[in-house]
Amino acid sequence: MKKIKVSLRPIVSKINLPTVMKTAIPPGDSMERLFIATQVGEIFYIGNSSVRTFLDIRPLILRLGTSEQGVSGRGYDERGLLGLAFHPQFFYNGLFYLHYSVAGTQGPGALSEHFRPNPCDPGTLNLRWLNRENQYDHIDTVEEWILQTNGQPQKRRTLLNLRRPFFNHNGVNSLNFSPETGKLVLTTGDGGAGYDPFNLSQDNMEIAGKIIEIDVGKDRFIDNPPVVTRFNELPVPIQETLTVIAKGVRNIPGIQFQRVYNQYIKYVGNVGQDLAETIFSFVQYKPIPVTQLVQTSLLASETDLEGFINFGWRGWEGAFPTTLIRGCAENPVLAEKTIAYYDEAIKTSVSRLQPLTSYYHKDPRPDKFGGTALTGVQAYMGNSIPDLTGSVVFTDLARDDKSPARGVLAYTRVRTDGKLNDFSIIETDYNFGSQSAYYVSLGTNLNQNRVFLGVYGSMKVTDFNQGTVFELVQ
Repeated sequence: MKKIKVSLRPIVSKINLPTVMKTAIPPGDSMERLFIATQVGEIFYIGNSSVRTFLDIRPLILRLGTSEQGVSGRGYDERGLLGLAFHPQFFYNGLFYLHYSVAGTQGPGALSEHFRPNPCDPGTLNLRWLNRENQYDHIDTVEEWILQTNGQPQKRRTLLNLRRPFFNHNGVNSLNFSPETGKLVLTTGDGGAGYDPFNLSQDNMEIAGKIIEIDVGKDRFIDNPPVVTRFNELPVPIQETLTVIAKGVRNIPGIQFQRVYNQYIKYVGNVGQDLAETIFSFVQYKPIPVTQLVQTSLLASETDLEGFINFGWRGWEGAFPTTLIRGCAENPVLAEKTIAYYDEAIKTSVSRLQPLTSYYHKDPRPDKFGGTALTGVQAYMGNSIPDLTGSVVFTDLARDDKSPARGVLAYTRVRTDGKLNDFSIIETDYNFGSQSAYYVSLGTNLNQNRVFLGVYGSMKVTDFNQGTVFELVQ
């Protein structure tokens, strides 16, 4: 594929870590505005060449970069303000939606020690998440807000309260509206800790590791739903608002929709474990009502999963069976690779969706790169960068061969024969100097003819005001 070079045009700098970048036309406005949500809980918008605060919920966000009971810890964190979506009729009704980690909900976590599966020890392959009401890391919430006529945002209701087992794999850019169904789409990671210890992503009853549609037009008459981890723990009126699109998710930077003629291609990125980062695409799917999943579970019968999307995790990491990697003591340049979950890889080998493309943490090819973590996927339908028109752009947190840290942009396209495609690097001309530059997020505008890149100067959320948002330009 052709190598492309773009420029990065700074839009705003010295902000906190940007998790969501998208545009909307606010009520009473005549212009499409760029909104930027930060991990610590701020939402800004760009208006008349100035940065203005739309909403600040920092007091509602748990203390980031801390461990149990707020004790200062790692600095790196995957919790916080993770999702922002505007209702398709936002201009008329002022409704928007947030997904964030709730202040004061820190717990000890679901496991007391680091987890790594051992194919020789079945006990590590069949763990269960027990005592969930006490053994968890934090609680995430999904809320509906409204921009009042006086210009002040106000919370209207809570849609979901989710108990999460670990601090990581909560998703990012996790709320997006489907232009096909008009429903709010929530993408949830597998709960974290690496290797999905409890296999939540493949369990049909678990909310973790799924892509879920929420019908926000239905009033459930429940303002404060219970804190849950499984679909069958939800009250029936809430179950009736939910359908599940997909399972087998490890961690996910949102779902994107690209209109091609009279249909939409859906793009989903699945963050990898130790081997590969993967992008999937699909057009047709059959969402399954949560009430049907629960009923099937109660009857202990098989659910008809035809048309149900399965990304394959935890048995598969992209195009490969999930692998344990161990260095060879006698030859440090080589590594031993062992299939972690052989039986699960076999069970899901046929039902899983084949990837659109994968890139790897180690890649010997001279024109590729070794990645760290997929942080954004966006379709580009503009004409100002002609070589990218119709492609899907993605970004990785940091190349493994650069110091100071440098993220990387790349792109791929859907093949007409549906087979796995290659990818190519998008080179940039921006000089970050001696500063680290982690590529933490991607965003786009309503028409997908502009792409925005969020860059941060540190891996620690507690290092403040080191963020810049750029636009990709020819």
